[in-house]
Amino acid sequence: MGYRCLSTFVAVVLATAVFPVESWAQTSDSLARDWPDTNPTRTITDNGERPVPVRDISGLWSGLWGPRLGNQAKGVQLHPNDGTPENQPPFTPLGREVFETHKPLEGYDEVPPSENNDPRARCEPLGFPRMNHYNLGVRIFQDDFSVAMLYQYNFRWRMIWTDGRALPELFEGGVEVNGGDYREQRWYGYSTAEWIDDYTLQVQTVGTMPEDRVWLDNAGRPISDQVKVTETLRRVDYDTLEWSETIEDPKLYSEPWQTMKLELALQDPRVDVLTRYCSPREIEIYNEMFGDSASQE
Repeated sequence: MGYRCLSTFVAVVLATAVFPVESWAQTSDSLARDWPDTNPTRTITDNGERPVPVRDISGLWSGLWGPRLGNQAKGVQLHPNDGTPENQPPFTPLGREVFETHKPLEGYDEVPPSENNDPRARCEPLGFPRMNHYNLGVRIFQDDFSVAMLYQYNFRWRMIWTDGRALPELFEGGVEVNGGDYREQRWYGYSTAEWIDDYTLQVQTVGTMPEDRVWLDNAGRPISDQVKVTETLRRVDYDTLEWSETIEDPKLYSEPWQTMKLELALQDPRVDVLTRYCSPREIEIYNEMFGDSASQE
């Protein structure tokens, strides 16, 4: 079984193990009454329905089935790399050139495991926004100043500031903050957000890693450190979160384009989510057991 098959098998096993197969709203009434919930905006109304919390997207969210499938294995959700013209990104000449150097394990241009050069296969951090395209779910915490997104894969977390600070400016391989202070590039960038209305948070991120360190998706689409990522997280109802993403990367793409629009379901907050991780030692053990595909014909 090759690396790709092993990765797919592990993803499927974890997908069925870490989250319930139905949303929390569909669980039994007895469990719903036992929900350890002390937030006064989350009380049950007289007719038994839960009102939509105001300016609150916290919770454990998952998109694992049907139209809510969140695993973007063949490329970003709205434009998988399937060989069709309509799903081709608006590459600049440089963007096309960089893309053609990538040898992905998935999608229309996939290669055998021995030929791939995906940073993921070396256990490099996925970076941002690729992490958004690799997760089966996310846990969100928030307070008056920030939102924290905890990703399942590799136990990563990301801070989004909602305290009114300005989005940093890109500057010579990093960013400028606080009117002139320099900060280095970061794997998950610098994110600020504002509430567009009581149920919609708009997030913008800059200051990510360059195209020789990260990919946009599993299909090998590139992303550069000139990108600005805009996410919209909209609480549709108590149990549904709509998560969309648009990238603007003038270095590699000729125009902004939307990469995903996921519908996630709220889960029981007591679920103990297993961690999907990349371990160099585990890869060594696999190669010792089954043979290193890179060394085989």
